[in-house]
This record gives sequence, structure tokens and C-alpha cells, in this order.
Amino acid sequence: MRRILALVFSCFVGAIAWFSPWLYIPPAHALTQIKLTNLDYHECPAELAAGAVTSGGNTRAAKCFIVTGKAENSTNKTVYDADIFGRVYDANNDPMIQNRTRLGSIPEIPPGVSDFEMRLSVPANQPLPLQLKQFKAAGFAAQIRK
Repeated sequence: MRRILALVFSCFVGAIAWFSPWLYIPPAHALTQIKLTNLDYHECPAELAAGAVTSGGNTRAAKCFIVTGKAENSTNKTVYDADIFGRVYDANNDPMIQNRTRLGSIPEIPPGVSDFEMRLSVPANQPLPLQLKQFKAAGFAAQIRK
């Protein structure tokens, strides 16, 4: 009888040890959506303005702009490493940045509404003004990139 109890106890302890990694589930770091509003832009200062746009091996002159706005974090936690997505069109409603909707990032967004800015380079030959459409951001509740 003692041997049977010892065997059952050993199996029970072994099963707990075997399944214990599944008993702890780490917190999920799901994406948090951030609303971007009050979008505006202005030309870059001279020290940031130099550059070119490269696409498919072709290099073209570029115009540099700083896009500014408000980022609304409706959670009660800071959001980190938020990627900014959106579409940029020229005065003729032609896309200025082809095949790419990720335009930049915001390192940290505290709860509430805060200011943000990002640098944006576009081909110099497309007519102004810029049209900034469908801008949004998504980030994480914990730091991902270090």
C-alpha cells in the first residue's frame, strides 16, 4: 500500500512539475490603437532638409516636412513604440509615398492627449499642398525595442 501511495504521489508531483510552465501565462502585449488628430505640417529646418527619395534604385530630389499633431491615448497606461500609419497625397490627389503606409513612429505616448511630430520626406517634383489622410498609430503597453 505504501508503494502504491508513493507511486501515486510521485506521479502527482511529476505532473505538477510537467504542467507548471502552462500554469503561468505571461501578459499579452497587444497593440493599442492611438487616434491622431489636428494634423499639420511645415518645412524642415535647413539642417534636416537635405536628402533624397530612393525608389527602385532611382534617386530623386526630396522635400522635407515635419508633420505635427495630437496623439490620443485613451488607456490608463503609457504606450511605447507606436508606429504611425497614413497616406500622403499631393495637390492633384496623387499618392506621394507609393506602396508604404508606415510613415514613422512615436517612442512613448502617455495617457491622455499629447503632441507628436515626425519627419517626412516626399519627392520634390510633386505639387503642394500635402494632404494627410487616414493617419493613426498603434503601439504596445510595454517596451518592445530596446
